[in-house]
Amino acid sequence: MTINMKITESQKSPIRKMQTWQLVLGFTSMLLLGVIFYDGLELMVKWWEREEYSHGYMLPFVVIYLIWQKRPQLIRTPFRVNWYGVVIVVMGLFIYLVGELSTLYTIIQYGFLITLAGLALSLMGWSGFNVILAPFLVLFFMVPLPNFLYNNLSAALQLISSQIGVDIIRLFGISVFLEGNVIDLGDFKLQVVEACSGLRYLFPLTALGFIAAYLYKAAFWKKSVIFLSTIPITVLMNSFRIGVIGVLVEHWGQSMAEGFLHDFEGWFVFMACAALLVFEMWLFSLVGKDRLPLREAFALELPAPVPMDAQVKQRSLPTPFYAAFTLLLMVAVASQMLPEREELVPQRLTFDAFPTKIGDWQGSMGQLEPIYIDALKLDDHLLADYRKSEGAPVNFYVAYYDSQRKGASAHSPKSCLPGGGWKMTGFEQRMIEGVRVAGQPLQVNRVVIQLGDVKQLVYYWFQQRGRVITSEYMVKWYLFWDSLTRNRTDGTLVRLTTMVAPGQDVAEVDLKLVGFAQDISDELKPYIPN
Repeated sequence: MTINMKITESQKSPIRKMQTWQLVLGFTSMLLLGVIFYDGLELMVKWWEREEYSHGYMLPFVVIYLIWQKRPQLIRTPFRVNWYGVVIVVMGLFIYLVGELSTLYTIIQYGFLITLAGLALSLMGWSGFNVILAPFLVLFFMVPLPNFLYNNLSAALQLISSQIGVDIIRLFGISVFLEGNVIDLGDFKLQVVEACSGLRYLFPLTALGFIAAYLYKAAFWKKSVIFLSTIPITVLMNSFRIGVIGVLVEHWGQSMAEGFLHDFEGWFVFMACAALLVFEMWLFSLVGKDRLPLREAFALELPAPVPMDAQVKQRSLPTPFYAAFTLLLMVAVASQMLPEREELVPQRLTFDAFPTKIGDWQGSMGQLEPIYIDALKLDDHLLADYRKSEGAPVNFYVAYYDSQRKGASAHSPKSCLPGGGWKMTGFEQRMIEGVRVAGQPLQVNRVVIQLGDVKQLVYYWFQQRGRVITSEYMVKWYLFWDSLTRNRTDGTLVRLTTMVAPGQDVAEVDLKLVGFAQDISDELKPYIPN
C-alpha cells in the first residue's frame, strides 16, 4: 500500500469544506432514503439466505473506501448545478411507487439505486458525480437478479459445467455417461444441481473483477477484458471442480462429494479463480505501451494528505439538492402515513383433496422430494400418475404459488427439461378443443422430448389469475400488471407428460393428452383461483 505524495496543479486549487449543518442534511437525506425503501432493502440484505450473494455485505464498505480514495479530488471539485439529478430522483421515486403498488421488491431495490444516483448528481453535479461513478456502479452487484433470469442462467450454467466436467473426468480414463446435468459413473450418480451451477462463484467474482478493473492502471480494453473474463474463468473452474469431484467419487466413494470436503473444494475453487484474475492482470502489465510492474499498476493508494497551507472555502449546496431533499421528505412522510398494501391471496382448495379417480382415469399420488420443494419454493403441488385400462400413464404435475413477489415463481419446463438430459425435438402451441379456462380456450405448449430411444410428449401452460399463458415472458408481464392493478401474484404451472411407445404415432398420444386435459379442466377449478 502506497501513499501518493505528489501534489498536482489541481491539488493547489482551494479546498471546499462543508459545514456541520450541511453534513447533517446529507446524512438526513440518506435516512430518508432508508425510510422510503425500507421494505425492499430489508429483503435485499438477507444475503445469508443465498450464498451466491453473500459478498453483498462487503460491497458498501468497499464503495466507501473507493470513494474515500477520491477525497483529495472531491474536496477540490466545485459542486455545479445539475437539475438532471432531480429528474433522476423523480424517476427513482416513480419506480419505487410502481414497486410498492406491484409488491415486486426487485423493482424497489433498483429504484433505490437510481434515486441514490439522482441524489448524488443533484448534490455534486456531473463533475463531482463523475469522480465517484465507477465506485457507485459497484452497488449494483448487491441486488439479486430477478428470479426468472436467475433460473435461466443457472440452468444454462449447469448444463455447460456438466459437459465440461464430464470431459475432464474422461481425461482420467474413467467411463462416464452424461444425461443433462446427471453424471453417471456406473456405481454412482452425481447431479449438478442449482448450487453447483457456478453462480456462487460468478456473482462475487464479477464484482471482484469490476473492482479490480477499476483499480487497475491500464488501457480501457485491458480493464474490459479483465472484467468480462470473470465469466469464462468461473465456468471453467467450476467445471474443473465438478470433474475433480467425479474422479474422487470414482476412486473413493460418494463421501468425496459431500460434507466438509465438498465445501472446502468450493472455497478452493473461488480462491483459484481470484488467483487467475491476478495472473491475468500480471500478463497484461507486461504488454502494451502502458506497461507497469503489477504492484504499481494495481496499487491501493491512500489519498494524499491535504497541504497545511491549502486555501479553504465554504462549500454551498446547489439548489437541485434542496429540491431533491424536499421530494424525499414528502415521499418519506407519505410512505409512513399510507396504509401498508397487503397482497391478496385468494381462497382455494389444497391439492391434498384432489380426486384420484377422474372419469375413466385412476391416479396414484406421488410426492416431490424436499430438496426440490426447497428449490422450487412452491406453496402447494400435485404430482400423480393417471392411467386408463391400457397404455402408458399420464404424469400430472401442478405447481401452485400463493405469491410470486419475493422471487418464488414457476420454473418453466423449457429451462428444466434439458437439465434431465431431454432434448426438445418439437415445440409448438396448440389449442385444446372443448376446453375453456376462465371463459377462454385452453392453449398449451406442446413439446416432444427425447432421451436416447425414449420419447415423451409434454403439454404445459401457465394458469395465472384467470389467464392461460404459454409465453414465459408474458407470464412476467402479467405478473407485474396484476400485482399493480389487482394486488395479486398467485399463479400455477400445469404440466402433462406421457410416453410415446416405439413406433407409436405421436398423433395418437396427442389424443390421450387432449382427452386428459378435457377431463381435468373442471376438476382443477376449485384448486386454481381465477
